[in-house]
Amino acid sequence: MTAQPIHQHGPERVPRNAEGIAAALSGERRMEFYRELLAAAPEDAERVLRYWWCEAMLDTDPAGDRLTAAALDGTLPTTAVTDLIARRQDAGLPVE
Repeated sequence: MTAQPIHQHGPERVPRNAEGIAAALSGERRMEFYRELLAAAPEDAERVLRYWWCEAMLDTDPAGDRLTAAALDGTLPTTAVTDLIARRQDAGLPVE
C-alpha cells in the first residue's frame, strides 16, 4: 500500500493566519479559538494558531464526513509508522 495525498496541492482552503482560521470556524468553535489565542502567552501563540489551523482545515474538508465515518467504522486505510520512516529515509528526507 502506498500513501497518496488526499488533496492536490494548490491554494489552501484556510489561510494560515488568525483571520483565515476564524473565518473557517463557526459559532462556538470560533469563540473558543479567539479565547485560547487571546489567553496565550506570546511564546504559545504559534502553537495555538497551528492547532486551530488544523482544526479549521478538518472542518472545511469536503471529504471530512466520509473520512470521519471511515475512521469511526475502522475502514480508513492506515500505514505503519515504520513504513513512513523508511519511505522518508529512502527519499533522503529528515526523520525526527
